[in-house]
Amino acid sequence: MKANNRLAFSRAPSCVTCGTQYPEAERMDVCPVCSDERQYVGWEGQRWTTSAEVAAQHEIRFEDCAGVTTLSVTPSFAIGQRAFLIPQAGGMVMWECLPIVTDAALERIAELSADGGGVQAIAISHPHFYSAVLEWSAALGGVPIYLNEADEDWVRFDSPFLRFWDGDRFTLTDAIDLVHLPGHFDGSSGLLWKTGPRPGGSLFTGDALMVAMDRRFVSFMWSYPNMVPLGPKALARLERMVAPLAFSDIYSSFAGREIIGDAKARVEASFVRYKAALEG
Repeated sequence: MKANNRLAFSRAPSCVTCGTQYPEAERMDVCPVCSDERQYVGWEGQRWTTSAEVAAQHEIRFEDCAGVTTLSVTPSFAIGQRAFLIPQAGGMVMWECLPIVTDAALERIAELSADGGGVQAIAISHPHFYSAVLEWSAALGGVPIYLNEADEDWVRFDSPFLRFWDGDRFTLTDAIDLVHLPGHFDGSSGLLWKTGPRPGGSLFTGDALMVAMDRRFVSFMWSYPNMVPLGPKALARLERMVAPLAFSDIYSSFAGREIIGDAKARVEASFVRYKAALEG
């Protein structure tokens, strides 16, 4: 399948439970993402659709969240995560991904890119959100996709647009670093926007640091739907990775799950609280 053929991707099989898109040639009995212990096969069994079928019944909603443009599928589909558009010199970075692409969304993205640069890169935190990333890349003109190399085995498509990075930190633009936040997955990552949208910078955490419902703390899980906590060794490694990062805001995967202001101190307090809970 050619990586620039959006139509071909839109007809490829997509898992109803997680929204992950697979090559037509790899049509399988069970979605590898959902059969992993961090996820689950839907209660009605494995079901497949296509992003074209889902797009016919859903739309992509754009909202401003504390100064950042977010995209989400409505009505909610699959995992229900949101994606972000982060403005940079010469274009935008798309953080995270959605399971459908629509013409209306592409037109809105073009409108948001005042300088005409459009989306220049896509970066994703972990395999649960890979969703329709190659369809998005194709629809945006073949933009590069940045993923942590520790999760390379989860990628089922061959594409010249894939870029695997390693190490603790990777410079994507002058203002954006991708940072390694392992635990939920070996390659779980975050995006550090050092200059915005407010002084102090923002950390986009995927599921590595999940903002709690009270929006005063974050938590750390190996599996969220199956409620498996992160163990002491993995927690200590994650804490070491977070320690040198400077940020005042956190945006996690789902709508409303952000901490605006004083986020670094709240994360540090969250590590203390979590370790106390592990110790009983």
